[in-house]
Amino acid sequence: MSGYREVVRAKGVVRVISAQLTARFPGGMTSLAVLLHIEHMTGSYGLAGTVLAACSIGQATAGPVTSRWMGRWGMRRVLIVTTTVIALALAGLTVPGLPFPAYAALGLLAGLATPPVQSAARTIYPKLVTASQLTRLYALDASLQEIIWIVAPVLTTFVATQVSTQFALWMIVAIYAAGGAWFIALPEVGSVRIPPSKHGLGRVLRKPPVVLATVMGFLVLAAISCLETGVVATFDEGSLEAGLVLAVFAAGSLSGGLGFGHLPIRPSSMARRTALMAVGVALTTVSLNVWWLGGSLFIAGLAVAPLFTLMFAITSVSVKFSESAEAYGWINTGQLGGAAIGSAVAGFLIDGIGPQAAFAAGLGVTFIAFLASLVFVRQFPDLRGRDASPQPDTGMIQTLTGTLQLPDARP
Repeated sequence: MSGYREVVRAKGVVRVISAQLTARFPGGMTSLAVLLHIEHMTGSYGLAGTVLAACSIGQATAGPVTSRWMGRWGMRRVLIVTTTVIALALAGLTVPGLPFPAYAALGLLAGLATPPVQSAARTIYPKLVTASQLTRLYALDASLQEIIWIVAPVLTTFVATQVSTQFALWMIVAIYAAGGAWFIALPEVGSVRIPPSKHGLGRVLRKPPVVLATVMGFLVLAAISCLETGVVATFDEGSLEAGLVLAVFAAGSLSGGLGFGHLPIRPSSMARRTALMAVGVALTTVSLNVWWLGGSLFIAGLAVAPLFTLMFAITSVSVKFSESAEAYGWINTGQLGGAAIGSAVAGFLIDGIGPQAAFAAGLGVTFIAFLASLVFVRQFPDLRGRDASPQPDTGMIQTLTGTLQLPDARP
């Protein structure tokens, strides 16, 4: 733990992590709140899953674009606009009596306007710590973000059931506004400049580690979405047990991230971590008892934060600084695309078969992720003895005798 203490002592680390976690906190509430709210109004998990899928598809579509915009127009401008639009779209979902296509459209708009806080924060991180500390900072970030998934589901379920699903959405709007304002006001957000990318949108996907991180993120989030939807359906919208079980799932991820998320990354690390997740997911198919599900999901959760740490690290080391925000945007797109498909498929499986089908689907997707990590094991970089800093951008500097290629000055 001494390594983590050194990281948090670095100037600006605690401030940036705290603000970005607050700004992203509604992300842990929105999916469950929308699912409960739309299901409450329509009586169908399938329709609720469709609205949630529209929201996730919007996020997946916008992720690389809004992240790339930060290099053109600056972090603050992009974050101000997107935070305002998502707050208005979520407020629109609270209006009763709208036709279902209107709710789906508002969900899509909310997704499209999701602030790229995660991409901004992870682009700032290399400026806050030394290269040797960066992987540990990614592990700390991936672990602490699980606080969101521990507190947010319980808070959302409590407010939705004890007050109303409409009030839960209004609470999310308020947190988006307050958290977004805090993060936007940080001096690091104003001082760190992302150089505009010299290549077209999507060029970064030519790098295998970025593609692998995006695909694995898609599969892992699809599995997680199946499990979360299955938990909500198992205990019904009026039970606090769903939020508690999801909190235990996140607690497992927090424990795993702090316990071994910082370990040296080797090509086989992805397969090892997905195998651990698969064991926990497989156990969920045995029984829907609250204690059994909690224990099974805790085991599965032990691999989640370490998996995210691995994705961030192999991406960072494979791209230039000017490409890093877009690369994280693509990873976010993969994750949200998986969440969209996972929630929609699980919703219809629950309507047609029952909650057990959602857990079975989660197991199937996790097994696919494990197989993919085995098949492409040679494509994963070996980071043992290496730092995870992005590659510096280079440019030509005119001299008296010719030209000399040197790294650009970083902000």
